[in-house]
Amino acid sequence: MSPARAPAAGLPADDGGGDPWGSATIVPPQTIAGRALTLVIAIMTFLASLTLGAVTLIDDAARAWTSDIGRELTIEVRPIDGVDLPGEIAKATALAQEFQGVGRVHALTDTETRRLLEPWLGSGIDLDALPVPRLVVVEIDDPLAVDLGALREAVAADVRGGSLDDHAAWIDRLRAMAGAMVAGGAGIFVLVLVALVLSVVFATRAAMAGNSDIIGVLHFVGAESGFIAREFQRHFLLLGIKGGLIGGSLALACFVVAGLLTRQSAGMPGADQITAFVGGLRVGPLGYAAVLVLVFAVALLTAATSRWAVHRSLAEID
Repeated sequence: MSPARAPAAGLPADDGGGDPWGSATIVPPQTIAGRALTLVIAIMTFLASLTLGAVTLIDDAARAWTSDIGRELTIEVRPIDGVDLPGEIAKATALAQEFQGVGRVHALTDTETRRLLEPWLGSGIDLDALPVPRLVVVEIDDPLAVDLGALREAVAADVRGGSLDDHAAWIDRLRAMAGAMVAGGAGIFVLVLVALVLSVVFATRAAMAGNSDIIGVLHFVGAESGFIAREFQRHFLLLGIKGGLIGGSLALACFVVAGLLTRQSAGMPGADQITAFVGGLRVGPLGYAAVLVLVFAVALLTAATSRWAVHRSLAEID
């Protein structure tokens, strides 16, 4: 019986199971390049997660703004010489209450009007000396039941100096602004993923170049491209999972800390304005779920990109 042949240098030995490649390790599990790629994946995942959180935050805030503004109308009563302004305000209040779908109707008092104008005109405003319009706030219980056209015509016809503002212009501007910010966030998200894919491609090619002798021998003695690709895919999948978990965990921690800081700063100067603008920097459940999905998506994308890069490189060898 002839002696068993020793395996070629750098090649896995046949253990008798019929698969001489089954226990091979082409890519070293711990390398400096692997650690660097893990760090890059973690940073990219962190940035992508922050982008997702910001997009969901802006979208939620825009929906809240639109809902609040859409459920409130304003009747403006301008002062006219020779016209009883309090009487016209009372007439506008009574008129609004007659329409179906209208809830609470509140005419701003002189004190509330002064407080509203105080940031621009200062305190101690003499409303009788200035042609300041008075406002009647109309809250809507059922937006579908309110006939805005009829209400606008009735106010213009029955209330002298009166006009109805349904805030449609503000709603359109808010939607446009939110849409632009969401589109910008989506663009940044795509760019981060593209940078991640390019990093994985370069890292895969570098790993193949560092093991080019072994890969070349394996390829020419009959190892299928799928086997070599699976080795790299397994290696980069682990790197993607590790880097994705690190980056995603840091992003989730930032979301939690931002929410806690917002709650703790309630009542401080400027905090109320921030809360009114973005809803308190609290990312909703959708944002947290999106980050978790992103972590697994990054791992799969890393593995798939590595496999594709290996097949491309082997095709060039052929």
